Amino acid sequence: MRSTELEKRFREVLLDGKLIAFTNIKEQLSDLSMEHATTKIDTLNTIADLTFHLNYYIHGVLLVFEGGELTIRDKFSYDSQPINSENDWVKLRDQLLSNAEKFASHIGAMSNEKLDSGFVKPEYGSYQKNINAMIEHCYYHFGQIVIIKKMILGDKSM
Repeated sequence: MRSTELEKRFREVLLDGKLIAFTNIKEQLSDLSMEHATTKIDTLNTIADLTFHLNYYIHGVLLVFEGGELTIRDKFSYDSQPINSENDWVKLRDQLLSNAEKFASHIGAMSNEKLDSGFVKPEYGSYQKNINAMIEHCYYHFGQIVIIKKMILGDKSM
């Protein structure tokens, strides 16, 4: 079933894969302190900003998977609350990973008919198109997270 393959691809980038760069977002965030997650480099987003941004979209689409409305808007996708403590950072990171796990499970349970059906509005295409877009979106920001982390930690292997 196509849903199984899509679920694997989503899990690959976020939760447990090693195919791309021998790592994944969960692994990259797991050993990152609040200090590092909130370190600002020039005009780049912080890793905490990117974590919020990914969670914003995953959670928003997850609500649709669960029968709710699509209420997310691009203009709010970086409107995160300040990270003032290690606990704030861990909570944000854990929300992303929890929502990613739920999102992956929903993908895996979708029939081919559901994957082919329209997602919210006709101009948004099918569920499958939107799942693929989410995977691509995660990979895009995954690359940013890896590079910013290397810059913060002084990794000279870039």
